[in-house]
Amino acid sequence: MPLDTFTVNLLSPDNSPDRVLYVGITLRLPDEATRARLTNYLPEIRSRLIMLFSRQSSSVLATEQGKQKLVEDIKQVLSPPLVPGQPNQVVSDVLFTAFILR
Repeated sequence: MPLDTFTVNLLSPDNSPDRVLYVGITLRLPDEATRARLTNYLPEIRSRLIMLFSRQSSSVLATEQGKQKLVEDIKQVLSPPLVPGQPNQVVSDVLFTAFILR
């Protein structure tokens, strides 16, 4: 399931110049029911991801390990139910389709 690209300001703990992340992702999902749920609640999905991305540090994301951790963090942040009474989401994999740090 491809998502529109995100452009977010990154954490700047030492008051350095603003750093920006431009990232595109595709979610691999286990079934059509999960895809339908995510599609129906796309604003919630995008909000969760924007909040996650904005907490990242450019120095960490510049490394391969940082990108791998971000994949795991994306899976984790999308896992909780989107609304009460729904099941947890399962995201099989996260693929980066664009990744630019400025």
